[in-house]
Amino acid sequence: MSAKQDILNRIRSAQKQAGLADHVDVPREYQRKGTLNDDELREMLVDRLEDYKAEVHVTEESDLKKTLDTIVADRKCTDIRYAPGMNADLFDGLQARPDDEDADPRELDDADAVVTESLVSSAQTGTIVLQSDSRCGRRALTLVPDRHICIVRRDEIVYGIPEVISRMDPDKPATWISGPSATSDIELSRVEGVHGPRDLIVIIVK
Repeated sequence: MSAKQDILNRIRSAQKQAGLADHVDVPREYQRKGTLNDDELREMLVDRLEDYKAEVHVTEESDLKKTLDTIVADRKCTDIRYAPGMNADLFDGLQARPDDEDADPRELDDADAVVTESLVSSAQTGTIVLQSDSRCGRRALTLVPDRHICIVRRDEIVYGIPEVISRMDPDKPATWISGPSATSDIELSRVEGVHGPRDLIVIIVK
């Protein structure tokens, strides 16, 4: 008998001794969908992201390229990689190239910034979800470099986690982002950039 089976048998035995049934129906009465409108969802997401120390820009689709150009220029980025499925016209005039998904991930450490789209975001938790695909890029693209510029569109913002899960493909790897990468030791000394970008810039397109 395996250790796992032994543990499960002991749990079942304890349940019987306590007079509990073998099967328990788990209540699933949690909130599955939000009731906020688009503007309220966006405002909540901005508030959460800024609270997590992310830099947030809200723009129209027509001004998206101008916003991106300004962000890149302000940071003097000369080596930009972007998810290969993104519209290349967005990067006209910039020193940018699509990510080669077959390249050594360690080469991404030299990039000044990476740019990706997003799959879905939870306004309630301030969480952006990236799914491994052509728009969000491979996982290494947003975990190795020190600066991530992420584009979030209006129809990708939902209220809570149940809605987020419903939009995800369980067969594809995903990265959940709630602000720049950070951790704290036992003395609560915050260190950023430990396991992902320390500089998260979010462009929300209305």
